[in-house]
Amino acid sequence: MTAKPEHYDLIKKPIITEKATMASEAGAVVFQVAMTATKPQIKEAVEAVFGVKVKAVNTTITKGKSKKFRGRQGERSDKKKAYVTLEAGNTIDVSTGL
Repeated sequence: MTAKPEHYDLIKKPIITEKATMASEAGAVVFQVAMTATKPQIKEAVEAVFGVKVKAVNTTITKGKSKKFRGRQGERSDKKKAYVTLEAGNTIDVSTGL
């Protein structure tokens, strides 16, 4: 399967945090994805871009916080994360980039 431009619009960036590193030990990779992305779309995009087989996709939506920026009230945007579980034998090295 070849990667289409819309696949790159769905997957914004990999998330590298302590929790995401613990998930990678279980064969999962965490990506920030577009808010409109669905699980089948995320699965298709990851398989096309990285050339791996996806077992499951779980998503979470993190609501944006209200914070002060330089003394003014501001709002952080909402984010959608996708926990992509890979089939056995497949890996994605997120530290090297695309």
